[in-house]
Amino acid sequence: MANLNWSYQGNNAPDHWHKLYSIANGDHQSPIDIKTKEVKKDASLGHLRITWKPSTCKEIVNDNQSGYAGCGPLTGNYRLCQFHFHGGQTDDQGSGHTMDGGKEASELHLVHWNSDKYSGRAEAFDKPDGLAVVTVFLKFGSGNENLKDVLKALDSVKTKGKQAPLSNFDPASLLPTSLDYWTYNSSLTHPSLHESVIRIILKDSITISLEQVRIANKNLSCLLASVTVSFYSPLQMRQPEEGLGNGSW
Repeated sequence: MANLNWSYQGNNAPDHWHKLYSIANGDHQSPIDIKTKEVKKDASLGHLRITWKPSTCKEIVNDNQSGYAGCGPLTGNYRLCQFHFHGGQTDDQGSGHTMDGGKEASELHLVHWNSDKYSGRAEAFDKPDGLAVVTVFLKFGSGNENLKDVLKALDSVKTKGKQAPLSNFDPASLLPTSLDYWTYNSSLTHPSLHESVIRIILKDSITISLEQVRIANKNLSCLLASVTVSFYSPLQMRQPEEGLGNGSW
């Protein structure tokens, strides 16, 4: 099944993925529309704790092990392996998830694998507790200084498989101050669509300028880590639960 010719357009676009992958009709598919008035608070959810090491970040396309996420809805430690942006056909419609029916300019995914149970991302990616993805909305605003180095490196990656230096970058600089979150059991947003993702969506967003969105969208197809561009992904009709961050990272 992994070699099926899926795409984001035409006869094999997301609306047709269920013909290629039966899991597309599963109960835990992503993305969803978050109806903020219908989200249920879960008192059992703990504070989200994130500890990342900037010194292990080396390049824009990488599998470096740069830190951990834990607590919150997670049992054990999940290790960061990569992050990527989701873009759209238009500059203001890039996020896969929506809030009360509205999209934001872009969506950042920080992908972690369960390092307490599995040897690496390859082993973890199809397990029910294998992955945890911290999701951050990017909304239009002033230029984001913390995105400059990432976008500069991204702009230098022009062909598939090419790499660019990104030394000592701290992914925590891409998080909002508050780590209050919504969470639900979810899936990969592209085939193989495994329902293996504990999704943690931060309630607060960060800003991105129109110029920065255009740089990111121009280069998404060149960045190996960004094959999960999800602007066509059909929304699923479920609601997450609500938890608290620790107020900082």
